[in-house]
Amino acid sequence: MDAPKFDKSKLPSRHVTEGPERAPHRSYLYAMGLSDAEIHQPLVGVATCWNEAAPCNIALNRQAQSVKLGVKQALGTPREFTTITVTDGIAMGHEGMRSSLASREAIADTVELTMRGHCYDALVGLAGCDKSLPGMMMAMVRLNVPSVFIYGGSILPGRAPAGAAVPEDFANRDLTVQDLFEAVGRHQAGTLGNAALDILERVACPSAGACGGQFTANTMACVSEAIGLALLNSSGAPAPYESRDQYSTASGMAVMNLLAKGIRSRDVVTRKSLENAARVVACTGGSTNGGLHLPAIAHEAGIDFTLQDVCDIFKDTPYFVDLKPGGKYVAKDLYEAGGVPVVMKELMRAGLIHGECMTASGRTLGEELDDIRGEADGRVIHPIDTPITRTGGVVGLKGNLAPEGAIVKVAGIAPEDQVFTGPARVFECEEDAFAAVQNRTYEIGEVLVIRNEGPKGGPGMREMLATTAALSGQGMGKKVALITDGRFSGATRGFCVGHVGPEAALGGPIGLVADGDMITIDAVNGTIAVALTDAELEARRARWKGPRKTIYTSGALWKYAEQVGPTWQGAVTHPGAKAEAHVYADL
Repeated sequence: MDAPKFDKSKLPSRHVTEGPERAPHRSYLYAMGLSDAEIHQPLVGVATCWNEAAPCNIALNRQAQSVKLGVKQALGTPREFTTITVTDGIAMGHEGMRSSLASREAIADTVELTMRGHCYDALVGLAGCDKSLPGMMMAMVRLNVPSVFIYGGSILPGRAPAGAAVPEDFANRDLTVQDLFEAVGRHQAGTLGNAALDILERVACPSAGACGGQFTANTMACVSEAIGLALLNSSGAPAPYESRDQYSTASGMAVMNLLAKGIRSRDVVTRKSLENAARVVACTGGSTNGGLHLPAIAHEAGIDFTLQDVCDIFKDTPYFVDLKPGGKYVAKDLYEAGGVPVVMKELMRAGLIHGECMTASGRTLGEELDDIRGEADGRVIHPIDTPITRTGGVVGLKGNLAPEGAIVKVAGIAPEDQVFTGPARVFECEEDAFAAVQNRTYEIGEVLVIRNEGPKGGPGMREMLATTAALSGQGMGKKVALITDGRFSGATRGFCVGHVGPEAALGGPIGLVADGDMITIDAVNGTIAVALTDAELEARRARWKGPRKTIYTSGALWKYAEQVGPTWQGAVTHPGAKAEAHVYADL
């Protein structure tokens, strides 16, 4: 193929490869086997979150090699590097979860530093687990270089062997790790034995890939296509499928096309593309974490797009894709039904997608969707004019208990169950709440309040899947409600409200609630309130003794707590593009 013409005098890699004064720098490149031609081609960072922590990341190394082939075919020079990831399934339910959200910032920061330090001209980022997806996309937008994102792919669903001694409702159906967390709750309740739990834990996760339901990883994978940073349909194929390698190669070629055309990440990530992404989260019943990560990505572009903006879109978006945890199906089923392109085609049919947005292919989203021949199958993807519900699977809440907002997933919850009033049972941390659930020292009809788990107060804004899954396993998912200034896993189901802001550590109302206060959560009308007057809340604030003391007084979590901003703005740790005095790619 003919080589595209790249003017190295305008690319960052000129600082490393061009001119006599860069002879020492080039000597390092020769030492790694690069040819003269490769040294003077554009240098493309290929960043992965590969590690051996969990199955979500284990296939990324293989896929990165295919990305590099694509870059080389398009006459670029790929330079592979890795960054960290913290896998939520492993970190869940203990102190490790404090590292999860902080890892999103570390991923964005380390990718930025690597790109800057080595003067790479473009970026292909591969990620597999919850926070690594938004972290990688945040780095792309922050750097504002030509960028393509690719998801590592979902895990295959598990299944108990025929005739296995497991309860009937676990037999003959697809299993995900969510089922294991809920099985633990049943085990604690005495309705599931040791032998059955042993069988289930061995079969629930049978392959490489991220958790299979529409949990946070798959939600953000769908976002990557909808926002335009990933090639259409690239997020769908499960991790073990060899077709993922073809998408990886195509992504490597695509980034070179973007570089040739001068299309950067902020040409792709705009207010309208963020709205497209929020639509896809809503219509698929995606993770409430979408309401945290989309504002953070927007922040990197200097766009005001807050939790409330996300929730406004959720409110008028039909929910029509039937995925776990609220529905029946897993990511593999969505892929086989046509994937995100068919979902967006339905949204386009209803006038709910901005088709003029640029994508990773170098063409607009409308142009890409015009080529999609798939149709809603009526099983996994319902036609948009006959949705599962008329509003999105995720709802924003506001009121005197959450002046800065909160969020709840209602996918799979009947409308008559979306209003809950009950007395507060207050817990100062997740561990206390989990112990109460284990010991059944709570009452039906209560609103369990878990506070001091926000980004600053936690620190780290932990997810509460262990607690919520235990409640579901005990059959209490509809009989109690739960609110927190922390987060919930994308796998959480039940009436669980997260992101309550301001958080307790900042003196938010959630920090002033006492046992017995009556709380009303109304997901139909989007409100959350405690039955206290403004005067009583102010009197309690005057008596408030300040945030709970923490043991995290040095190290990464201390730095995170010192820097992190409010949840409604994405819990970010730096001023963002609005404060920029330069763009990396133009230096």
